[in-house]
Amino acid sequence: MKRLLCLLVAGFVLAGCGGPAQPAPTPTTPAPPTVPPATTPSVPAATPNTAEVTPTASPSPAAIPSPAGTLSIQEYPVPEGSHPHDVAPAPDGTVWYTAQASGELGKLDPVTGETRHIPLGEGSRPHGVIVGPDGAAWITDGGLNAIVRVDPQTEEVQIFPLPTGYVNLNTATFDRNGVLWFTGQAGAYGRLDPATGQIEVFEAPRGRGPYGMTTTPQGDVYYASLAGSNIARIDVETGQATVLEPPTPGQGARRVWSDSRGRIWISEWNAGQLGMYDPASGEWREWPLPGDNPQPYAVYVDERDIVWLSDFGANALVSFDPATETFQVHPLPSPNANVRQLLGRPGEVWGAESGADKLVVVRYR
Repeated sequence: MKRLLCLLVAGFVLAGCGGPAQPAPTPTTPAPPTVPPATTPSVPAATPNTAEVTPTASPSPAAIPSPAGTLSIQEYPVPEGSHPHDVAPAPDGTVWYTAQASGELGKLDPVTGETRHIPLGEGSRPHGVIVGPDGAAWITDGGLNAIVRVDPQTEEVQIFPLPTGYVNLNTATFDRNGVLWFTGQAGAYGRLDPATGQIEVFEAPRGRGPYGMTTTPQGDVYYASLAGSNIARIDVETGQATVLEPPTPGQGARRVWSDSRGRIWISEWNAGQLGMYDPASGEWREWPLPGDNPQPYAVYVDERDIVWLSDFGANALVSFDPATETFQVHPLPSPNANVRQLLGRPGEVWGAESGADKLVVVRYR
């Protein structure tokens, strides 16, 4: 495993440093100053589109119970041209989203439908966003080649530049120690310690492709490699990544998520399948999605261990019940919605409709 470089950032004043490594790294240039908190005015949203939905079941000889009971789908328009990529519902009810095309972090109030955009800096192209243990929004920004933190109260923007070249930042997750791990599709993954500001970047063992990322309840960190068609488990102590091969060659593992048992669920983009890896037994399982041309992009597991996917081919969200091994298809109201990521909180699954400039939520009870 080759560790590339590290950077130390203290507090809200960012400065590069060159500590000893193997061998001593080339000193990095001082980091740019924090972008001042500046926001665009609140934008009243159009009346949200709400519809009670009867799931469409996948073919099965047995009756298929709805995994979600009573279910509704609601869409929230966001400013035109935002191209929302990822979404992160916060415990306080706020929903953060990355406005990738405008270089901003969006904030939705689901009660009023109003949105607010926070500029992240010149050249920003934010991809992923998650809510950290500190309650802040943490962003993987490919345009800035940096991890970005936005304070939820002050909306202050703090930038942690990577000390390496461009890695095409993608997704992030926090481990049980509060360290942020991230992927770069150019062939890298890494970690940022928010307590010290230290960033380490590692070369992915199979090169290009690291994309989705997740942390299990046991504290293990996994990523999916789209170009590499594999997943990998990261040793959070050493940073070493161990490649794990799904049964279907070239399946295009795009995103991953853990259930409550630590099983890893994978959206297999190229193969049109849902994959599952059980670390306890080493067992793999794969299920073809229903439909003629399934294209599973995002995957998320809710608090009941129901698996959710976005399917570009069906323009739908798809739920899978592992207990019965059955799918339910939930068509999206907007055409060509292109939901690229899913994340939730109890009773809700949220997605970003990058093709429709909307956010979408499935509510179940």
